[in-house]
Amino acid sequence: MSSSLNRVVSHRKKSSPVQWIVVSFIIIILTGALLLSMPFSSQTGESTAFIDALFTSASATCVTGLVVFDTLTHWSLAGELIILGLIQLGALGFVTLFTFVTLTFKNKLGLRDVQLIQETTGFLGKGSIVSILRIAVLFTFSCEFLGALLLMTRFVPEFGTRGIYVAVFMAVSSYCNAGFDILGPEKASLSTYNDDPVVIYTLSLLTIIGGLGFIVINDLRTAYLTKDKTPLSLHSKIVFITSAALLIIGFFGFLIFEWDNTFYGFSFGEKINAAFFQSSCTRTAGFASINLDDMHIYTKFLYIAFMFIGAAPGSTAGGIKTTVFVVMVMTVVCVMSGREDTIIGKKRVHRGVVYKSLAIVALALCVILVTTFVLIVSQGEDNISPINALFEAVSAFGTTGSSCNVTSSLNTLSKAFVIFTMFVGRVGPVSLSLAITSKRRGDSLNTILPEANLIVG
Repeated sequence: MSSSLNRVVSHRKKSSPVQWIVVSFIIIILTGALLLSMPFSSQTGESTAFIDALFTSASATCVTGLVVFDTLTHWSLAGELIILGLIQLGALGFVTLFTFVTLTFKNKLGLRDVQLIQETTGFLGKGSIVSILRIAVLFTFSCEFLGALLLMTRFVPEFGTRGIYVAVFMAVSSYCNAGFDILGPEKASLSTYNDDPVVIYTLSLLTIIGGLGFIVINDLRTAYLTKDKTPLSLHSKIVFITSAALLIIGFFGFLIFEWDNTFYGFSFGEKINAAFFQSSCTRTAGFASINLDDMHIYTKFLYIAFMFIGAAPGSTAGGIKTTVFVVMVMTVVCVMSGREDTIIGKKRVHRGVVYKSLAIVALALCVILVTTFVLIVSQGEDNISPINALFEAVSAFGTTGSSCNVTSSLNTLSKAFVIFTMFVGRVGPVSLSLAITSKRRGDSLNTILPEANLIVG
């Protein structure tokens, strides 16, 4: 027993922080799948097929929201609570929560704990990592609590005392950008709430805040709530400007494209509410107040583009991230302008950041294209259109959870690929690659090699 424990400790010391983050997600997903496959997790009291339990667990842990069963009608209360726990763990990260508990009782962190938190939150600044951790956890719970209180004003009158539980579940799911709901098929997700600003805008605000990321939240705190006020970092400015721009573009895009389509029959106010709600949920949350399969094909392409971009690094959302998108756009602009460096806000972006951004985009496209191909081939073009297959694949990678009524009809092979795509989207394609290939390669990485000149363009 002692030798086994020593081997585990030794392996932990040799493993990189990225590897431990990836392993922690795998452990959570498998544990959740095992629990969800048990009879007590289903409404019928029968075991759920493991592939379906694994799919649901991966979707919850990766805060995606794609579901093979309606959450309310298939899962028991125990199953719903397991899903809720997976969403919370997946959003904050097991490492973050575990270290927060460690800090609470021990009041100190080791070097490896600090490295793990930095990898999980994306925070690499000079500030106190302990402060960042506390802010991340406490701010998350505070937002979820306040959101639940607002939602209770609507759900308690509608559902009675069960409305308290519904409000808490929806608040956690929206802040964590998970997209799971327990409103049932009669509600068709949130399609019956387009006339309710409290529900629509509470969920939208929680989704937007959850997608900003812990780095931005800390920047706001230091800029406006501390004595030694510091200006917002370039990172936070990029996140704010890009998020606002995408929100506005999405709002007008949905409003114009779907005015006489999925918004047909809505009052003017309902159309405004639905357009804002879909714009806020498109990149991250996966909630829907309309039937997404009925959207125009050009609206679906807009939706796909937004899901691919996603939200901010260090947030509860997926996608390639807004900062990567901006770096890629500005790199193209600078190259076309004859510059050798990427310039943003009169500052030069480190080439390592540009290379990593390029790798993220390239790997993301590879994963999405392969998954799309598998969906079309395994499901058949008669059962899934190419645009819906692409929509599903991008939704999985972006951990968005939106679907054109495809997920419930997926076969085992398709589910397996979508599970992998959700996992890659949550941990990040580069992080996953590093976790798999990470070795002690210091010598080879620092070797100076001769320069090669290639003709491109």
